[in-house]
Amino acid sequence: MRLIQCSNAAPTDLPIDDVKRLNIEKHLGFIDQAAKQGVQILCMQEIFTTPYFCAEQQTRWYEAVERIPDGPTVRLMQEVAKTHGMVLVVPIYEEENYRHLLQHCGGDRCGRQVSGEVSQKSHSTCEPGILGKVYFRPGNLGYPVFDTAFARVGVYICYDRHFPEGARALGLNGAEIVFNPSATVAGLSEYLWRIEQPAHAVANGYFVGAINRVGHEMPWDIGEFYGQSYFCDPRVTVYRRSGTGSGRVGGRRSGPRTD
Repeated sequence: MRLIQCSNAAPTDLPIDDVKRLNIEKHLGFIDQAAKQGVQILCMQEIFTTPYFCAEQQTRWYEAVERIPDGPTVRLMQEVAKTHGMVLVVPIYEEENYRHLLQHCGGDRCGRQVSGEVSQKSHSTCEPGILGKVYFRPGNLGYPVFDTAFARVGVYICYDRHFPEGARALGLNGAEIVFNPSATVAGLSEYLWRIEQPAHAVANGYFVGAINRVGHEMPWDIGEFYGQSYFCDPRVTVYRRSGTGSGRVGGRRSGPRTD
């Protein structure tokens, strides 16, 4: 398994399509590297196609939304998953019935959308520099778990991690690994980052892959996205906690042990 944490690849004043293209190209390079190493499941960070635009209130960022499953990024990632025989967890900004949602779409190794389902973010915040509720509406799909070729996968997006109820629901629904694609900066969350996901893992008997982006994003610079992506198991063993640079974080998978 792998996680990808990245810094923003594009100036924020470029046309939105160019911002997305440059960020997608950067991630495709890391996906190709992972495929050469035989990685089976890979997850990217929250809204990986753009900077964390929730730092400002500008309607131009609505142009970043895509339909699921017919949007260009999802179609591309389905082809990439098929080419590499890999499961990809693709956190993307979705337009659904004129609502904007942040959600995950999974592509299995045959390039299909897993089970025809998606997992949507349930909780957002709205405070200076983190204006999630300006852009995102709560999802209404519950906490599905996806049967893939390699594991039963759940997704718990960013701010959701502060709430144990959804994490518990993913466990009850049979998740073996839960990915938490995020965008969070130094301060109080950095302390919580090290304890919340391991707590979910031990309480619910599954592995967790926690992903955070990296770097300072201008012109807003709301703080440092500190990375520190990692995997942990149900016994709170942490595998390969990353630093603060762009790259991939690897982990291993074995059966959950809770004894």
